[in-house]
Amino acid sequence: MTIDSAPTDSPSTDGPDTDDEDDDVIVLPWYRNPVNIIVSLLAVLILAGTAGFVIGERNAVPDPNATDIGFLQDMRAHHEQAVQMAFAFLAKPGANPNLQTVAYEIVQGQQLEIGRMIQLLRDYGKSEANESGIGMAWMQQPVPLDRMPGLASEADLDALESARGTDADSLFSRLMIAHHEGGITMAEYAASHAGTSEVVDFAKGIVTGQQSEIGELQRLGG
Repeated sequence: MTIDSAPTDSPSTDGPDTDDEDDDVIVLPWYRNPVNIIVSLLAVLILAGTAGFVIGERNAVPDPNATDIGFLQDMRAHHEQAVQMAFAFLAKPGANPNLQTVAYEIVQGQQLEIGRMIQLLRDYGKSEANESGIGMAWMQQPVPLDRMPGLASEADLDALESARGTDADSLFSRLMIAHHEGGITMAEYAASHAGTSEVVDFAKGIVTGQQSEIGELQRLGG
């Protein structure tokens, strides 16, 4: 009795299986590819460095020179005397009311500017006042602080305190015009020699404002 068996497959001996010879290629996700990771890290570092540089430049404190600091300190003292004279004139009964309006504007305007000077000096990490007793060194014209151009003498201030009526109008106008002219001299120098744009612009504004006030004082004070 013969038993038929089912045919069985056998490996072909005709030639090698080409599929077995192909190397397996593993494609990694981009975030697992070491080359991509290195490139990404380098890009992040470059961008972070650039951003830090830009932010640092924006937040950098300007580098003031001797003119910036000297002008702010000395002009603060200069302004303080102008405010003192304007207050003295405002207290006088019978003074020219239009001239007193100019005096009030001087008080308001120069007090605001004093505040700005103090803030800039703080920003620059410098003393808020000239404590040396010598002014104008930044202009290469050193003088005692109370002898800066345009400052009224103690005798002038006493005379202003005592003056009345039209005499007070005339004296206040004369003293303040001289005061402003001295301040303009200082501000013009600072506008040309300061190292920061803040002080240059500030000095130019003082020149413009005080020139305008001189015109008003000349018109009203006679």
